[in-house]
Amino acid sequence: MEGEIVLGALAPHPPHLVYAENPPENEPNAECGWEGLRWGYHRLAKKLSTIDYDAIVIFSPHWQTYIGTHFLGLPHFESLSVDPVFPNLFRYSYSIDVDVDLAEAMATEASDAGMVTRMMQNPDFRIDYGTIVSCHMVNPNWSKPIVTISSQRSTHYYSAEVMGEQMHELGQACKRAIKASGKKVVLLSSNSLSHRHFVTESDVPEDMSKEHIYNHSQYLWDMRMIELMREGRTREMVQLMPEFTEQSIAETDAGGLSWLMSALDYPDYGADVHAYGTVIGTGNAIVEWDPRERATLQVSP
Repeated sequence: MEGEIVLGALAPHPPHLVYAENPPENEPNAECGWEGLRWGYHRLAKKLSTIDYDAIVIFSPHWQTYIGTHFLGLPHFESLSVDPVFPNLFRYSYSIDVDVDLAEAMATEASDAGMVTRMMQNPDFRIDYGTIVSCHMVNPNWSKPIVTISSQRSTHYYSAEVMGEQMHELGQACKRAIKASGKKVVLLSSNSLSHRHFVTESDVPEDMSKEHIYNHSQYLWDMRMIELMREGRTREMVQLMPEFTEQSIAETDAGGLSWLMSALDYPDYGADVHAYGTVIGTGNAIVEWDPRERATLQVSP
């Protein structure tokens, strides 16, 4: 049986969202906060609970590798993750299972396509908070194994255009590996959109009277990108990505959203936007692409 991607999502990872959820895995406790984004995640998690799938594959901008693309390569990782910028909000004890077979298949496909790949097989490796936050928010009971893909930072030592080309190849390689695996897979791009953020924190971090987008220009850029997602114009969105990344200091510089669009074959159907909101001034959208929408369009008269 041929494997398939059953859903893809833009799934941002501000640690504030887990902090505000007060799960037992996270030490700090919040009163409330960022409800619009958290409730959007709840809607996405509810949707996923109705879908049959085998694994979650996540591309994280906070596992940064400067020589090639790396994949988690051991069946289990367990430790304490502390956010380096917000240790007062995020101290999360994780216990994560990995689909190593799928990770190795993706690494092999990417390598065969000419990309440099490595498997992370250090048992003491600490999973980045981008992976943990996004996976917790879509599947808080951690009932599915994951595959985490690193961000090889070619935007910084080459250009955003080079990153886009490489992420196209990586997305296609991951799609081939999924099809060959026979598994049903959910893909997550763990990143914000605009990413210029405040440099000071409120005395009460969850004080929503202090929360807003950093500036109007960032907001306009975010709305433009979301408009293209909603209209199914993802090829145009990816073409615009380098300028968007530069002008709004977007977290798309890591390549995750470009990878996701490639793996989904550049959806020409409208995305479902579950939420848009700000966290410390950054723009965050929770967006879903359901490939069954494309199939529905193709069979419609």
